[in-house]
Amino acid sequence: MTTPFPDASAGSAAPTPPPGCPAHGLAADRIGPIGPGGLRRLYGPDAEADPAGLYEKLRAEYGEVAPVLLHGDHRAWLILGHGANITAMRTPSLFSRDSRLWTAFRTGEVPMDSPLLPVIAWQPICVFADGEEHRRLRGAVLDGLNRFDRRGIRRHVRRFTTDLVQVVGPTGRAELITQFAEHLPMLVMTKLLGMPDEYGPQLVDAARDLMKGTETAIASNEYVVAGLRRTIAIKREAPGDDLTSHLLAHPARLTEDEVMEHLRVVLLAANETTVNLIADSLKMVLTDPRFRAHLSGGQMTLGEALDQVLWDSPPMSLVAGRWATADTELGGQQIKAGDLLLLGLAAGNVDPVVRPDLATPLYGNRSHLSFGAGPHECPGQDIGRHVAEAGIDILLTLLPDVRLAVPEEDLTWSSAWISRHLTALPVEFTPRDIEPDPESVAEAERAAARRAEAQRLADSERAARIEAAGTGAGASGSAAPRVPGQRRRTWWTVVTDLFRR
Repeated sequence: MTTPFPDASAGSAAPTPPPGCPAHGLAADRIGPIGPGGLRRLYGPDAEADPAGLYEKLRAEYGEVAPVLLHGDHRAWLILGHGANITAMRTPSLFSRDSRLWTAFRTGEVPMDSPLLPVIAWQPICVFADGEEHRRLRGAVLDGLNRFDRRGIRRHVRRFTTDLVQVVGPTGRAELITQFAEHLPMLVMTKLLGMPDEYGPQLVDAARDLMKGTETAIASNEYVVAGLRRTIAIKREAPGDDLTSHLLAHPARLTEDEVMEHLRVVLLAANETTVNLIADSLKMVLTDPRFRAHLSGGQMTLGEALDQVLWDSPPMSLVAGRWATADTELGGQQIKAGDLLLLGLAAGNVDPVVRPDLATPLYGNRSHLSFGAGPHECPGQDIGRHVAEAGIDILLTLLPDVRLAVPEEDLTWSSAWISRHLTALPVEFTPRDIEPDPESVAEAERAAARRAEAQRLADSERAARIEAAGTGAGASGSAAPRVPGQRRRTWWTVVTDLFRR
């Protein structure tokens, strides 16, 4: 097939509407499904209302690889076929992760306020690297993540799941997206990164704001970065068994900026994908009869349920992207050097070539595209999967009769070009008091001890300053005013008073 992008081969920029043209600042509700050249848009209300339906229209029209338009009507290729996705993922010599290759970047077509930039702007991290540099950076991250064992992760998951369920337990009702799924992954990741407990709740809010691209997203990103830099400074002085310490000490010799950027991408990527995995898995557990009526009345295991969800509802609908290093062919389409390709994870997972019957269960089959493949396959997939599985398992143990509080057909989703989110999952259950997790009790006691120690040090320093001021006054011949009946505090009385408290 010939390319539907006739201008791309000549390297010319797409025409830009002049200031004042209605195409500038076009209201979101006025963006139609079809854009310049008759190509379908992956953004706008029509695309976001039914992304799965859009993928099937594109598959019927173009086959494995379809031309589409992104925000700003920038042209790209959406890979719809399972096999074509695997080819792009596993062939970095032809399909690079270096976004600086994109023709639209080179010709200055992408404005600085483009909503695409947070996702595809090049950064000096393993996500945008290939070859030896990719192996150096990814190797450090992978070595650090592989140090965590399932038992240690489950301990953190049990603690934070118990804390979250404790809040809603006596009420008999909960909304499991905003009160559970959106909190658990970030709380667990802060522990794996070696961050103090008090960072967790604020990071949950900052990460949610950052990924939604709100007006305060830049400030939220600065908050995340500042927290990571403080953590790095602490771990340089007092290393621990955490990802931050492992990256700082790794033989790859990452710079402090490289450590910070990789911690940031791990924190945000793990949070976004695991939130969606927990949400969709909970929905399946609560609504799909296959979960409770599998194998002649037995139950499908939770691990099998997650496998099915990763096929049917991948945490990310698509990944942007890959950039062609040379003119090539993929899925019957002629790809030009510098073209942007989008990995269609959701579309590839329902490719009729690999799934002719979508109703057939896929328990235990992990050849889905949800975690990618090839050299850029998700390095934290085992951790994300375990956090989701353990969190749901513990929640079901604490609330054994939890059930959906609304009809299934009332559940709604919000979609963007890269992901689809379940907006709410209201449930009800028998009200019950949940015993606190011992680790949370111990952490609260440790935090109280740290605060008390900090106060003692502050009191000691203040007393020392008073003593020094008094000594200086005596030497100069003027006495410092004293409260009647107050004994003079020497350095020895300050120290002994600390031990008497």
